[in-house]
Amino acid sequence: MININLAAPAPGVDIPNPTRNAPPALANMVDTVLGIAGWAGTAAGVAGILVTGAMMAVSFKRGEGSEHMGRLGMILGGCCLVATAGPIVTFVFAG
Repeated sequence: MININLAAPAPGVDIPNPTRNAPPALANMVDTVLGIAGWAGTAAGVAGILVTGAMMAVSFKRGEGSEHMGRLGMILGGCCLVATAGPIVTFVFAG
């Protein structure tokens, strides 16, 4: 059995109270990486829409039916997720 002492600390003992602020150099690096990731996600979404549009045009020209609308829906859903990632995380972790 583990004995845990939950008594209050002795008077005059300082209890550490860490802050939630990251060092400025680390915060700048994280902001840079997240900015690049957001840009890359947006660029991938635009490229996906362009490729899907081209595939739809070629399939229509050939008279073939395919599932391009489903693919387009997935791409647009991913673009919405990339665009709202920051506000969603801010909402969840706002203290």
